[in-house]
Amino acid sequence: MIRRHLPHALLGGLLLGSALAATSIPSLPPAPGVPVPVSPAPLEEIPPLSPLTPAPRPVTPAAPSTGSAAQPVTPGDPLFASQWNLGLIRMPQAWALERSAPVTVAVLDTGFVRSAELGARAVNGYDFVTDARRAGDGNGRDADASAVGPFAYHGEVIANLIGAAHDGRGMAGINPAARIVHVRVADTEGTITVPDLVDGLKWAAGIPVPGVPANPNPAKLLNLSLFADFIPLTGCDARVQAAVDAVTARGALVIAGAANYGQDAGGYSPAGCRHVLTVTSVTEAGQRPAYANWGRSVALAAPGGDPARGIPAVSISGPGGQRAPNGTSFAAPHATGVASLLLGARPKLSPALLRSYLTGSAVPFPGGRCDPQPGHTCGAGTLNAEGALKRALASSIGK
Repeated sequence: MIRRHLPHALLGGLLLGSALAATSIPSLPPAPGVPVPVSPAPLEEIPPLSPLTPAPRPVTPAAPSTGSAAQPVTPGDPLFASQWNLGLIRMPQAWALERSAPVTVAVLDTGFVRSAELGARAVNGYDFVTDARRAGDGNGRDADASAVGPFAYHGEVIANLIGAAHDGRGMAGINPAARIVHVRVADTEGTITVPDLVDGLKWAAGIPVPGVPANPNPAKLLNLSLFADFIPLTGCDARVQAAVDAVTARGALVIAGAANYGQDAGGYSPAGCRHVLTVTSVTEAGQRPAYANWGRSVALAAPGGDPARGIPAVSISGPGGQRAPNGTSFAAPHATGVASLLLGARPKLSPALLRSYLTGSAVPFPGGRCDPQPGHTCGAGTLNAEGALKRALASSIGK
């Protein structure tokens, strides 16, 4: 039987397992200034978002330390008290260390959403969706990477997790100095073709792409909370691997979500590709949720949450301007954000050294494993922002 293709390429919240319901959902309210999709096909059901914790009282910044040990930093952003994910990776301790210079991060995803959390640090990069019928903006590739359709929030939330400002409103991002370049590779159904992904990868790192203007803001970190569609899930696609190799040779690190099928991540592109830092999810208890992919290609775990407790974030189209999605989509940007702090402190770090600092400082899983089944491995441990940044700062390499 030939099954109609279903939109399962994006990782976070769009799929939490392999049992799928082929039913349609109502579109999310469109973000201001974002085009409305043109007669989109019915979309597969998105599992419910996790309930949000009521907005807590603002948290006041910690007083400057008078001793030799730096004190953890607690941003005054109202949502910070609910951001359990940041405590799990020791962000308050990392923020107390040396502040880093601005770093450019490319988010290859659903595209640009104007965010008060990022302001001018969010760059409307390029739209690589070739098929005008699926693009939802009336044309194919163009210089406007604005997100279109009900999945527009996906790239927005990822960007906010990486770089939201510490400004006493909304949420706290991992690196409030990061610049985010949005590269649109996903169509209105959340699917990504290999040619669009390949060209998006190259362009994001500053590699020339025929017919496309040069990227004025090339990135050394590329966040891919997605996997390429319309191909067998049997290993890294050769075309994607070649693009990853070129990007790595350029000095950029590709960080990808492991995907949400509870399967071996090695079958997915880019999660199963060489030179990719593949990140899977853990819950607040440090365990792999059932949806999260696993395996030898996974380098690291980071907070991705579960249906009962997702990752709190600001989203202009979410109820009350907030969401709490769960998935490996939202684990990957934790590693990307921390990597950007490392690059801000040591701007010449190679992709291999970045990977080494992130994995070498990881916190062991409770009981020594993320899953009772020994084969369902989750990499070196759970991301440790403080430990990774300390490793970078302790060395003169990369200055």
